[in-house]
Amino acid sequence: MTTALPKLPTSVVGSHGLPGWVWLAREAMDQDRLGQSDLRELMEDATLVALADQERAGVDVVSTGEMMRVRFIIGFYDHITGIKTLPAPRKLGQPLWDTNTPFEVTDKIAAPHGLGIIEEFKLARSLTDRPIKATVPGPYTLLVPLKLGGGYRDRDTLLADLVAIVNAECKALVAVGADFIQIDEPHHGMYAGAMPDVARGINRAMDGVAAKLAVHVCFGNLYGRPFSAVRDYRNVFQTVNDIHASQIVLEFANRGMEDLAQLEAWPRDKELGAGVIDVKAFRSETGADVAERIRNILRYVPADRLWLNPDCGFWETPRWVCQRKLRALVDGARSVRKELGD
Repeated sequence: MTTALPKLPTSVVGSHGLPGWVWLAREAMDQDRLGQSDLRELMEDATLVALADQERAGVDVVSTGEMMRVRFIIGFYDHITGIKTLPAPRKLGQPLWDTNTPFEVTDKIAAPHGLGIIEEFKLARSLTDRPIKATVPGPYTLLVPLKLGGGYRDRDTLLADLVAIVNAECKALVAVGADFIQIDEPHHGMYAGAMPDVARGINRAMDGVAAKLAVHVCFGNLYGRPFSAVRDYRNVFQTVNDIHASQIVLEFANRGMEDLAQLEAWPRDKELGAGVIDVKAFRSETGADVAERIRNILRYVPADRLWLNPDCGFWETPRWVCQRKLRALVDGARSVRKELGD
């Protein structure tokens, strides 16, 4: 990125809290009541709102807001050929991880027209002059709801084609002006026990992408809940040195700060995007709360390699709460900058 940023830059992980009228519009979409012009207008208006909220809060590097995405990754499968939708394994009771839609692979998978992120980025780029971070789902995360079939005999072969799809999307983003791209791999943080060679797949997805690259790893935020009761980055830290990204984005606010000492061995060639806003908590932090979290992290990671962000995206957070949390993020960062003499 060429834009000059302050010490301890603030950013977001990706998604923004949806305005209420967007939820109503989505219901109209499900009823086939919107035409293509209506959809374009909806996407532009919603993206403009997301950008305005981030800018008013004072966020240094904004995101598109991901306003037209569905359940983080589910909407991407509309762009992927060679799959069919299966019924959810559970339909009764509280929605959670097992009420999400699975897909069966029926043929060689492809995304002949991309994943839709290029249009999302181009729109946001036309609506703001702030630095933008583009966000792309990682291949391991896209693999999760896919059931083997269609000639794929193992998940590694299927993963290789997902890597190619993600890599093509990243390169297409660069071609339309993206200079900061984040690969979202929350699935990386959910492994227990022995780690597979996650870094290799992530690196292949980023191969040849001429932009600043980040990788986001968390423990899930579907319906405002983590995937696992045990949330420990020990396994992730084993692979950090092998990931060819300049920034790793992790969650700390919801998990607590008890294991910060693991950051003593943080690689000197990587920035840490530290989650200092708990997106799973309904109550908003204060700027003082955020400043205290930042000071704790600075005991282990120097200010020139530390970025500040929420733990995860705000897609499960009411917009008004999201607005408060963004202001707290920026207020906390500004307080610590003053203490550092910036």
